[in-house]
Amino acid sequence: MLEVRNLTKKFGGKTALKGVSFEVKEGEIHGLLGHNGAGKSTTLGIVLGMVAAGSGEVRIDGISVQRDPRRALRKVGSIFEAPAFYDYLSGWENLRVLVGLSGRFDRAETREVVERVGLSDRIHSKVGTYSHGMRQRLALAQALLPEPKILLLDEPTDGLDPEGIKWFRDFILQLREERGMTVLFNSHLLSEVEQMCDRVSIIRAGELVYEGAVRELRDDRPGVRLHVSPPEIRDAVIAELGGEAMPGDRWVFPGETRVPDVVARLVKAGAEVTEVTPVRRSLEDVYLEYSRATE
Repeated sequence: MLEVRNLTKKFGGKTALKGVSFEVKEGEIHGLLGHNGAGKSTTLGIVLGMVAAGSGEVRIDGISVQRDPRRALRKVGSIFEAPAFYDYLSGWENLRVLVGLSGRFDRAETREVVERVGLSDRIHSKVGTYSHGMRQRLALAQALLPEPKILLLDEPTDGLDPEGIKWFRDFILQLREERGMTVLFNSHLLSEVEQMCDRVSIIRAGELVYEGAVRELRDDRPGVRLHVSPPEIRDAVIAELGGEAMPGDRWVFPGETRVPDVVARLVKAGAEVTEVTPVRRSLEDVYLEYSRATE
């Protein structure tokens, strides 16, 4: 559904993107993950035709955004950066004006979408009276009119409270289940990516450092936090057993390794073991490893 090929971009001589490539398959939820300033919003801006790429190409359902933006973006709904509305107009009037700029305004379809995003009770109130969460729901309603094949969302849960984040997550998952919606969203919230996404692309300092299934980022190898002295014996035994260091005096071992066997080997080698705590290597651990890969 979406192909991003070798995107580059510079702002004032500073490189923002360095040959970023990834693809989003039809019907999947794909996360574009990275620290603030990594290049996520720049990538999404290029995909939406709002930022000119230095080089590279974006295709949406086979149509080039650079060569035929009008046709390519007909299939797209988006929330990019902070949603902008006319505060002195009602939510309904905003939708009528903004949707009418790019297509036909259908009252029945709009009522259905407004009800779907949970704004029916306040849709005729002025947007200036809306909370941040209500403005995000209005932005989502605008993105869904007319019905797109792919949603592109820039930090859609930024600033929302936990209840709002859960509502948004459930809404997107339901959209995919009921309508096969394809979704690409930027985020730096690992918990949201883990709960929502099928696949993920990780960008660090403008470079793609990982693309693949979220499940492949998880690591189910036995993990343990060890406090052992002397460190020389600890390091020798762990290396012998094929262990890998993690932050915070933690190690992971090959799948067949049992934690009691690790402790027994350490004691037999003459080490003093004062703490043994089984741990799971989290998505955050793996993400940070990929994020630091180019440092």
